[in-house]
Amino acid sequence: MSRDYRIQKRIRSSNIQLGCSYSTQNPLKMTHKTARKHGQAIGRNAKRVANPSSCGSVAGNDPIHMETARALAHEFHKNNVQLVYGGGTKGLMGELARTLVSLSGPQAVHGVIPRALVRVEPGYDNKREEEKPTASSGKSAERTIKEPLDKTALLGESEYGITTIVPDMHTRKRLMAEKVMAGGPGSGFVSLAGGFGTIEEVMEMTTWNQLGIHHLGIVLLNVHGYWDGLLSWVQSAVKEGYIGADNGKILVEAKDPREVLPKLLEYRVSNGRMDLDWGQE
Repeated sequence: MSRDYRIQKRIRSSNIQLGCSYSTQNPLKMTHKTARKHGQAIGRNAKRVANPSSCGSVAGNDPIHMETARALAHEFHKNNVQLVYGGGTKGLMGELARTLVSLSGPQAVHGVIPRALVRVEPGYDNKREEEKPTASSGKSAERTIKEPLDKTALLGESEYGITTIVPDMHTRKRLMAEKVMAGGPGSGFVSLAGGFGTIEEVMEMTTWNQLGIHHLGIVLLNVHGYWDGLLSWVQSAVKEGYIGADNGKILVEAKDPREVLPKLLEYRVSNGRMDLDWGQE
């Protein structure tokens, strides 16, 4: 039996969660406790959920990045992966979500977005109307806000999947973190091309791995050398002694969407992680 066949068999036998997500209301304790709880309970059939919230909310200048987002959606579909992401409808983020919904259905995608961003994101109805089209009407369901502005609202199905609207960024990160930590074997984080927000999310989850808060892989989908600069900086920091050699391997590079899921499944934590007590039970 070939190695590639064994990897694909393992991917299909479980569910993956990917994403850059965090918990910020007592974040370290909540997230680590959640990870321990689910880590003990997760079985062979735990749903694999993907959350590349680390990707651009714009398309960028090179069409290769939009093509990559679509190709990654096809990989998720083939391997029964659920996507949890930042809820955007534009750019790489929106293209990834929309493509996966078209292939796997709306239950395959769960977006989590702060209410402040809803006001500027296309595809949302901010009038809090009760009436909206249903799937049976032949139209995509409107993403309608029906809750007060300071509450969390779960919206119906749309071309971008299921959406939860939350009051703030902290709640968004907490909810996404819980879903990532609860994912099955091979869960982790994937970053496509993006800007400041993407870098922030990648670096935070990398730091959390180093601190021992989570044990999940972080994959940079490095198309056309987009992440070469960051990867080069990591190696420079290792050379200068600011990052340990083992921790320099926390970030994993993939140059093709087909490499992402196998790399997450094969990921093993580095020996250089800090063995800290974050208050887990």
